Amino acid sequence: MKVLIGAVAAAVGLVVLALLTVVGVLISDDDASATESTSASGGLKGVPAEFREWILKADGACKEQGMTPALLAAQLWQESKFKTSKKEATSSAGAQGPAQFLPSTFATWGRDDDGNGEISLWDIGDAVMAQGRMMCSLLRQAKSSGYQDDVRRLALAGYNAGWGRVQQYKGVPDEDFAGGETFNYVQLIMSTMPRFQGPSLFEVSGSGSAAAALRKAVGRIGTPYAWGGGGPQGPSKGFCDGTNGYLNGKCMASSTVGFDCSALVQYAFWPKQKLPRTASAQYGATSDRPVSRAKLKPGDLLFWSRGGSGSIYHVAIYAGDGNVVQAPRTGKNVEVAPLTSAMPERDYYGATRP
Repeated sequence: MKVLIGAVAAAVGLVVLALLTVVGVLISDDDASATESTSASGGLKGVPAEFREWILKADGACKEQGMTPALLAAQLWQESKFKTSKKEATSSAGAQGPAQFLPSTFATWGRDDDGNGEISLWDIGDAVMAQGRMMCSLLRQAKSSGYQDDVRRLALAGYNAGWGRVQQYKGVPDEDFAGGETFNYVQLIMSTMPRFQGPSLFEVSGSGSAAAALRKAVGRIGTPYAWGGGGPQGPSKGFCDGTNGYLNGKCMASSTVGFDCSALVQYAFWPKQKLPRTASAQYGATSDRPVSRAKLKPGDLLFWSRGGSGSIYHVAIYAGDGNVVQAPRTGKNVEVAPLTSAMPERDYYGATRP
């Protein structure tokens, strides 16, 4: 069901449409200077659960506009049909694993992303993150190449045949190259992407600082939470401090590229408004402009505390219609959530207008 989000500030001309049951982002730009192209620009559906987390992480780690979860998912489908066994995911050419890497290529892009102590092209996390890194690099090359084609098509051709072949053909190799393998690979993935593209969650239009900040924040939906991670330039690896950043006793923040709650807010408003880094400091910087719950407008900041202004532990951005955009906690991703359940209701402290 499509819901029109109310309480919209006329001064910023902000209109937000929400689909409350899906995850994804559609960004429309009425003011190019107020928007930023982001990698988390689409939803994701039809993907096995064990792949979904890693596809979203790989997408969130890449700032290239052409990168989307659906692109990575369609590529994985073409490469291996999400198969992970050696029998089903080994090609006659020696490519291996769900992302079909040659061992020599994986040596360049592979990391121990799943933290199991082994760098393996058979591990879903290691393989998908390596795929994302390689595709991100190819998208950058495609963008700077000047070739007159979709950067996604060029990157896919580079993944399949090597960037040297893209340079040789000044684009996607013709059908006569390698029996049409690369040409068909690109065509099939581009045509399969809609199968994995989830419905849009938000459409944000308008100009002004509130619209720009909300647009940037929703553009990062699906980016992982990383305690201490992120900042004005985007997501980054976080750290564990003895209490925070852990999941099931394991430090996740130090190996996760993402945002914590206040970093997402700082990123969203930067550089038009250079908010400080922590939730408590952000409250201190804006507390002279309090907003009652009944008068919230999109772009307002909301805070949760366990005991006064000195114990604020969470901040989110109001998105309208009773919803917030937030980076919730370790193990979760940037999301839209109802204000009433984003954090414990008893901890809600108040709101400010940046």
